[in-house]
Amino acid sequence: MANNDDYIVEILQDVGLVTRAQVEHARANMTTSSILEALMYEGIIGQEDIGRTLAAQNGMEYVDIGSMVLPPDTLALLPVEDAERYRVMPLGEREGALLIAVGDPMDMQTMDDLAYKLRREVEFVCSTPDAIRKCLIKYYGSADEASSDLMRQMGVNDETGPDSVGGGSRQESKEGDAPIIKMVSLLLLEAYNSRASDIHLEPLEAKFRVRFRIDGVLQEMPSPPKKLHSAMVSRIKIMSGSMSIAEKRLPQDGRIQVKMGQKSIDLRVSTIPTVHGEAVVMRILDKTSLMLGLPDLGFLSDDQAKFEKQINLPDGIILVTGPTGSGKTTTLYGCLNYMNRPDRKLITVEDPVEYQMSGINQVPVNVDIGMTFPAALRSILRQAPNIIMIGEIRDYETASIATNASLTGHLVLSTLHTNDAPSAVARLVDIGIKPFLVSSSVRAIVAQRLVRRLCPKCKAPSELTEYEMHVLHIEAGQLAQSHIMRPVGCELCRGKGFKGRLGIFEIFVVDDAVRSMINNNASTIALRQRARELGMRSLREDGVRKVLAGMTTADEVISTTMTDLD
Repeated sequence: MANNDDYIVEILQDVGLVTRAQVEHARANMTTSSILEALMYEGIIGQEDIGRTLAAQNGMEYVDIGSMVLPPDTLALLPVEDAERYRVMPLGEREGALLIAVGDPMDMQTMDDLAYKLRREVEFVCSTPDAIRKCLIKYYGSADEASSDLMRQMGVNDETGPDSVGGGSRQESKEGDAPIIKMVSLLLLEAYNSRASDIHLEPLEAKFRVRFRIDGVLQEMPSPPKKLHSAMVSRIKIMSGSMSIAEKRLPQDGRIQVKMGQKSIDLRVSTIPTVHGEAVVMRILDKTSLMLGLPDLGFLSDDQAKFEKQINLPDGIILVTGPTGSGKTTTLYGCLNYMNRPDRKLITVEDPVEYQMSGINQVPVNVDIGMTFPAALRSILRQAPNIIMIGEIRDYETASIATNASLTGHLVLSTLHTNDAPSAVARLVDIGIKPFLVSSSVRAIVAQRLVRRLCPKCKAPSELTEYEMHVLHIEAGQLAQSHIMRPVGCELCRGKGFKGRLGIFEIFVVDDAVRSMINNNASTIALRQRARELGMRSLREDGVRKVLAGMTTADEVISTTMTDLD
């Protein structure tokens, strides 16, 4: 603001924003040389109050530039050195005049200098110095300023930020790279603290967008300046140790191991070139999720008993099906954790190895050197395993070896992409496995989806609407012993009302009658009907049980099971 604080205070008194008593109290207790800062410290006025008042007094328009998105062509209207020197922001053009926001409408020297230097008509509007500072950092700022500003927005202090995150690299970082290192570390730390499963860094035309996927939902976060995009991507590549910072035209994959306090976290990194630069996705692989028991995954007691019976069998194939992101791998790892005992040998074949588990032999697929799923499976069968986990059955050769392994005394766990459990039979036949081999080898098929789990701290009692009861086929009698809950929002769940996710399941056990039907090429509809007769609940029905138990909401189940015919 202008140097004449007393004059500004008089204006504020004239318009009734402050009283003489408040001014005298602020003067008596002020710890700075500025009475305006003292008034703001006391909470009597804010920068916006001062800005709006001075703008009105000087016949200028007040603009909230903090809510504006400035495209690159607007930023190009004013040289960056002028914007930073005079602490102003270009906002566009209006009737041929260049629109510029200033923080002090009484600073005539700055406005005269700019008008003379630009040699064109200029229209000045008023904003707050703090809003202009943030915009300068956002669009022009240095990495050091940007990282500090990002920390303030995320509520992370300098001590808990980068020092809590460690990432090794094969290259020494330059001293000038420290702010970039700090920013990347901050993003990883904030993502971890937010329980995010993915970090998305996306260069757009006018901004550098950062989003976290939390409980399956993408949420936009405070974003660094766009000009720091390349430096941050290079830092991530260096941390991986296996990605080339010189190659920007081809997709790359890598892996990063970092420490969050005492925890070791794996990140799977993927980059892909876009028209505005390289987009990066980092999947956070928290090893603590491997320690989940079947109830933590969402199995209710009766389904848990049914599933445990199948995974305790000595041989056969157990399949987990569902679309990408439905938690299939987490369920398989939960099974491996349950079965991981000294008297059993477990081997996995994965592309890639997502979680590294103690006591299990994990084999990564590497197509470039010929280490495909079939090649790996042929080799591991000579290792005399009891249990084999295959990341995914996606072709005839893999399915054939898995089937033969199950018929020769091995228990095989794998995933398959189908919408429901009975459809997995048709999918295997489609791949090329003979029906009699499918019926002989497959023991059980589990279809699953993920729904958000209500926050245990803030969920509150609620009631179902008529529409929800109709869609979910809930009878009034079922509500007698129910605990219908709704999301509220608190500090624990960061105001979302949900914390974590749980699975809803459809468990299809293959009995003798089903085997006979598979041998006779029965349709998926017929198999599903038989499974229902055996007591199989649909995904939606399992979801309803969890709604009635107060674990999730009706809306979550309805949206997740839109394709459920039952």
